[in-house]
Amino acid sequence: MDFSNRNAQPQAAPTAPQAAGPSGGSKKNKSSSKNWGRIGSVAAVAAVVILLVSLIAAVSLGGNTSAEEKYVDSSKLQAVFLNTGQVYFGKVKELNSKYFVVSNIYYLQTSGGTGTDAAKTNTSVSLVKLGCELHEPYDQMVINRDQVTFWENLQDNGQVAQAVKTFVKQNPSGQKCADQSSSAGTSSTNNVQSAGSNNGSTTPAKP
Repeated sequence: MDFSNRNAQPQAAPTAPQAAGPSGGSKKNKSSSKNWGRIGSVAAVAAVVILLVSLIAAVSLGGNTSAEEKYVDSSKLQAVFLNTGQVYFGKVKELNSKYFVVSNIYYLQTSGGTGTDAAKTNTSVSLVKLGCELHEPYDQMVINRDQVTFWENLQDNGQVAQAVKTFVKQNPSGQKCADQSSSAGTSSTNNVQSAGSNNGSTTPAKP
């Protein structure tokens, strides 16, 4: 027997190279998923920020105006008081953060009275329809919002509403500027006088 190769160690079979299994692809997929997750998070945060900015802008630019506008009773007259002391009566057609649009406009006008005592007894106050002034304006007014102190709806049984109703009844075809004596009313009660009495003034009276 040949024992010359007794101490020779059996050679191990060569190992086959390991092919890239699913573990390598899984790492790449996880990394890609993390990247997309970050992008999605950033996009969501950006969308929330844009929404908040839009809401803030809407509020600051008059987003609450629509809430205020719902208080305008279109079946009634409104009184719009300015920070100059002037008041106009009419229909508020539009209001926003920048301006008021008023039509069918009337204002108070005083006449008579030459002194303190005379002003208390002889001053008459009338409600004048806008349109027959020297510059003949259209029956519509755009008032800067920052000039408006407050506004209110008027009741139908008030003196102003009744005077307007009388004027409309007496002028079914509209105001005739040729007849300057045509006014909405000539109420001269103490309450109206106390609202404003410019001695001999022909300008709209202050409230």
